[in-house]
Amino acid sequence: MTQLWNVTYTWRLRELMARDGMHATSDIIGPLAEHGITLSTSQAHRLVTGTPERLNLSVLAALCHILAVSPDELIDTDTQLIGSRLRAVGTTGEKPRRTPRTPVIRPVRAQVHRPDDQL
Repeated sequence: MTQLWNVTYTWRLRELMARDGMHATSDIIGPLAEHGITLSTSQAHRLVTGTPERLNLSVLAALCHILAVSPDELIDTDTQLIGSRLRAVGTTGEKPRRTPRTPVIRPVRAQVHRPDDQL
């Protein structure tokens, strides 16, 4: 039986920036530049106001250092079991063997004709 999980996460960058007195989305650009990460104003805005689906580990490490937090404080995760499903039984990973009665199935080349062609 395979368990199915729902994983949710909350991006807390804006909250942690406000805690440290950084209230504008562009306030993070300078500290990130000191860590060798260059972001445009629009990229910084998306990073602060949105929830990133993908995040470069260098950016994550720099944000954690700037805000003096660990990744689990920056990204709050929650996991809930939503159900389970049965796993296939009897499969060993081997290819099924053909019996002498099992015909070999081969592809047949298609023949395409134009409407004006004679058959």
